[in-house]
Amino acid sequence: MIIETIENPVVKQDIKILELEERQTIVHCTCAGDDVAFRVWPTTFLIEHDTGKRAKLITAFNISFAPQWTLNDGKGFTLIFEGLSKRCSHFNLKEIIPEDNGFEIKDIARNHTDVYHVIFS
Repeated sequence: MIIETIENPVVKQDIKILELEERQTIVHCTCAGDDVAFRVWPTTFLIEHDTGKRAKLITAFNISFAPQWTLNDGKGFTLIFEGLSKRCSHFNLKEIIPEDNGFEIKDIARNHTDVYHVIFS
């Protein structure tokens, strides 16, 4: 058996694979008022200001998906979205639903952690 060693091998990286880096955006939410029930629709997005690109909702914790309701226990809930574009500096959180009073927080400034805390009143 002959084993060859290669000194200083050249490694090629596929640029498309590097672009598929997994990123997520986490939004911790608090609702004002104790006697409030809430739910989230799958049509909730983070919408980037500059491009209008929408980051989809992946999952949610401590809140029901419509049509079910969750009573406010004071602990709030967490929404996990796809990652924002690297160039995004501001975005909106918007629940696009066929009725009034969908969640909406405008002009959220992007931070380096992509973890955010918002309060719905």
